[in-house]
Amino acid sequence: MKFKPLHDRVLVRRVESDTRTKGGIIIPDTAKEKPQEGEVLAVGPGARDESGKLTALDVKAGDRVLFGKWSGTEVRIDGEDLLIMKESDILGVIDATADTVAKAA
Repeated sequence: MKFKPLHDRVLVRRVESDTRTKGGIIIPDTAKEKPQEGEVLAVGPGARDESGKLTALDVKAGDRVLFGKWSGTEVRIDGEDLLIMKESDILGVIDATADTVAKAA
């Protein structure tokens, strides 16, 4: 099934966190918190302002984003647990190229 969010909504898949700490301790499923990081799968066309002009979203499909702990609505599409949230619930976009450049330096 193909899903297209409306207005300023975004479809996000949670990115699973590590099951071990840096010290090597395994974290059981019952003690894990839901990840606050995800991958944008689809975005709506944007929101309309007071004059009716369409304002495009800042995020796009493929972006890795951080969002609030209680953000979005959980849905199940094609057997996969996903989140639908407004763009305003997204705290920021993670830039993978900046991370790799910082590690190389």
